[in-house]
Amino acid sequence: MAHQSDVRAVLQYIPQFRGKVFFVLIEAGLLPEPAIAETLLDLAVLEDLGVKLVLGVLGGDLKDLYDWTLECEIMAARVSRPVSDPDARREVLEVLGRGQSAIIDASATGPLDLPVVDFAKGIGVTKIIALLENAILVDGEPVHAIRAADAEKFVPLTNDIGAALLRSAAEACLRGVPRVHVLNGRQQGVLVNELFSNEGVGTMVHADSYRLIRELKEEDIPELLGMIGRSVRRTKLVARTYEDILNKLQDYRVMAIDDNVVGCVALHEYRQEDCAEVACLYVKQAHEGLGYGVELVRHAEEMAKQRGIGRVFALTNRAAEFFSRLGYDRATLMDLPTPRRLQYEASGRDSLVFSRSFS
Repeated sequence: MAHQSDVRAVLQYIPQFRGKVFFVLIEAGLLPEPAIAETLLDLAVLEDLGVKLVLGVLGGDLKDLYDWTLECEIMAARVSRPVSDPDARREVLEVLGRGQSAIIDASATGPLDLPVVDFAKGIGVTKIIALLENAILVDGEPVHAIRAADAEKFVPLTNDIGAALLRSAAEACLRGVPRVHVLNGRQQGVLVNELFSNEGVGTMVHADSYRLIRELKEEDIPELLGMIGRSVRRTKLVARTYEDILNKLQDYRVMAIDDNVVGCVALHEYRQEDCAEVACLYVKQAHEGLGYGVELVRHAEEMAKQRGIGRVFALTNRAAEFFSRLGYDRATLMDLPTPRRLQYEASGRDSLVFSRSFS
């Protein structure tokens, strides 16, 4: 039985994927039939969710795979030209415009060769997903996210096949494809596990910022309130209203992974006393233990330094060890700026105070 958290993890992606074009390459002649069958069933679900699918067949019998798609109730249409034919793009766009998924011959090229990339760009893909017999492994494991500009650093840590795929994936991103996922096509369920989790199970090469800390937007506030609600109820965080956050919108930062908000932090300034509070620190349960809390605190500290603030402090009743590891010292209520101390005394909370000065 699926856990509620698993269902929520899937549902957050549906609005992002709907209407997008995914180019899925399948080494049909090399992968085991059960894995291909499960992949096609998963593709049928993606089609139902509104994803526009183009299936590129790398080897194997194109007609066989087409027949399988019909068995899986995918609304498929065969494209008469291979990906290397410039006229194939127009034909594929016509198929997609009819609400069908397209199946095209990609067997005359390598999985991520330039004709494949140019074709993908021409049909406006959001992702290239390659289900291959050989995936990209770095030190024996997939790497969930590699920025295209950093790909060369990982080449010495993989084998010859992985190095060639990694370089091709990076080139595809640099030429305008936002995401390239290279997956072990022998692994059943790999497509869903890759697409419907923030961390994934294969190696993804990306052109833009996959994980970033950005300013909070007004449209993020309801999600932020929902996210921190659990900690507010358990008295880890001060209760905040929509208006509280909106009035200090510039203080807040969120961490987003693949456009999904997974954590937050705020920096509230007290200019007259040359200090600021690191507040509203929260990381979603599913992303705990990955170092994201540290990243958020360090980001808040950098904000303080850039604004010329000499000291930051934090109040916590659960994360004393965490702040100690980050170089914060125990402080007293008298080390708080006066407005914050009065607010704390009125709250009746029992938080500990931690402080860090910048030299």
